Amino acid sequence: MKRYNTTLFILVVTAGYAWAQSGRAGKLFIIGGGARPDALVERMITETGLRQGGYAVVLPMSSAEPDSAVYYVKTQLVKLGVSQVYGLNFVKGETPGAARLDSVRGAKLIYISGGDQNRFMDVVRGTEIEKAILEARSHGAMVSGTSAGAAVMSRVMITGNELKHPDYASTFKNIEAENIETKPGLGLMQQAIVDQHFVRRSRYNRLISAVIEFPSLTGIGIDEATAILVDGDKIEVVGESQVIVLENPKKSKSVRNGKLGAKDLRLTILLPGDAYRLK
Repeated sequence: MKRYNTTLFILVVTAGYAWAQSGRAGKLFIIGGGARPDALVERMITETGLRQGGYAVVLPMSSAEPDSAVYYVKTQLVKLGVSQVYGLNFVKGETPGAARLDSVRGAKLIYISGGDQNRFMDVVRGTEIEKAILEARSHGAMVSGTSAGAAVMSRVMITGNELKHPDYASTFKNIEAENIETKPGLGLMQQAIVDQHFVRRSRYNRLISAVIEFPSLTGIGIDEATAILVDGDKIEVVGESQVIVLENPKKSKSVRNGKLGAKDLRLTILLPGDAYRLK
């Protein structure tokens, strides 16, 4: 495949700011990984208003092949009528220039690719890049992401690693105390913890562990080819499969022989078109 140049051409950023001074936080569009059906991406585009102006920025830092990550997202967005899509790849430890940061702040859509959520957060955590993403969203920009780009949305981010079982597995075999590894994410969803590839990879044990260890958070497991549109405290399911919501309303937790227990957990299975209000 021809190597795609991810350099962001700096637009008239002040024009980007002009649309974004609504004072209302932008929506989130969180995709559970796997395929991105055109109908799903079409809904994302419609919610951003990109066809009426503005530009999208793809942040590929989760990916081991950032050029490819930008290429595939850009190709789909352009096919669906978005003319201005730019890749902007930051490198860990760099001090980005003001123009590149302003390009993030002025974007109408910020899209975070799949890959490894730890790789992404290692680049942006505590930096001006993270501040630019949060500022753009606070001014009305949509932030979207798939797979790893979904995991980073949470304040408490699931890393994918197990503390007691260092060999990686796509799902947890047990529900154990002090096993799920978490790190700080972007915090775009303060009241929830997001998991992805959920039904396809049977990640129930992982999310159950999360809502027992972090009982004040709502667990949201998004399946592949599926997304949640987040507008304030309301989520709507978009796409082809299900979203699993797990809650621990009584903040129940017990531990015996290293195994986790809890009573009266609440499970909700949402289908495309369903809405749910976060508490």
